[in-house]
Amino acid sequence: MSVGERDVTVSDGFRVSRVALVVVMLYGFLVGIALLEAGIAGLGAGFRDGLLREVANPLSGLFAGILLTVLVQSSSVSTATIVGLVGSGTLDLGLAIPMIMGANIGTTVTNTLASLGSIRRKDEFRRAFTAATMHDFFNLLAVAVLLPLELLTGLLSRAATGLTEILRGSEPVLQPGRSPLRTAVKLPVRLLEDLVARTGAADVLAALILLVAGIGLIFLALVLITRNMRRLVLNSVERAINRLIGRGGGSIGIVIGVLVTVAVQSSSITTSILVPLVAAGLLSVRSAYPVTLGANVGTTITALIASLAVTEAAGLTIALVHTLFNVIALALVFPVPAVRYLPVRFAEAFAGVAVRRPTLVGAYLVGLFLLVPLLGVFLIP
Repeated sequence: MSVGERDVTVSDGFRVSRVALVVVMLYGFLVGIALLEAGIAGLGAGFRDGLLREVANPLSGLFAGILLTVLVQSSSVSTATIVGLVGSGTLDLGLAIPMIMGANIGTTVTNTLASLGSIRRKDEFRRAFTAATMHDFFNLLAVAVLLPLELLTGLLSRAATGLTEILRGSEPVLQPGRSPLRTAVKLPVRLLEDLVARTGAADVLAALILLVAGIGLIFLALVLITRNMRRLVLNSVERAINRLIGRGGGSIGIVIGVLVTVAVQSSSITTSILVPLVAAGLLSVRSAYPVTLGANVGTTITALIASLAVTEAAGLTIALVHTLFNVIALALVFPVPAVRYLPVRFAEAFAGVAVRRPTLVGAYLVGLFLLVPLLGVFLIP
């Protein structure tokens, strides 16, 4: 065997190992969701009532979703946690919907931070900040339209509930007690519950152990999935995105955004790849825009996967709300020429101001992603 053939064999071996690790971590992610559900259930009604006192209306729910996502730096973790809360009966679906919308806003902080790498080079920073904040403006516009529409008509919740009934009724794998996947996921949860019970720990302490173990496993699984998938597909991702140059993106860009984000399990990675490409002038803002919108849709796969590990149908319903929210937002904005590039135009205007006044960037980041959500959660009655 030649050196080149040996290198290819080793490379293929590493690739297979990474894929196997991703599969194992997907299982670990589902176990983490199940642990989270069991821990929350063990904390009892007092925990639920305390949570709902803090998140008592749609606005505080929206701000809580932003804050949670910013603090954990991952909408995948925050939406998976929300699915677990809803699936355990701890969080009401009506309050969870604005939290999911808030998570959509909170996740944009990562690519906005990524744009700061160019802040000393004005033209480069203008492009980078535009590429980052067009995601912010799109999600803010989507929430401004769809949250009032949901509160007035229940559009998202009714559509998601109907889809849940169809999926739960037609697919045995989604039904409690009939799913081999759910049985396999619940097994380690029961083993850990038995192990904790043998220590004689109080009920609240046992529940907290399960809760912490669940959150820790969710974090670990998503970090390893993201890291390994990024190494597996990053070069292909960059080549695919670069092929869009000169094509104007369009529907091809949306599809690439969806597929890349599903593959790497992180919209932040997809959008953070775009920012330096746009900053360097390798990709225009308007070519990057549809890829960003596709990433918005692709990131909803995490909540859908998480819903496989929860018992209550509401867990699947809130995951479907997340998908419907992003799909409907895309359908409302992108096909209509008059409003298609509205978020881009807002971002371009804002970037022009930010280049002249860099201190505004810090105020924007702290205000939108930290200060306003904190005030919203704790001061809105």
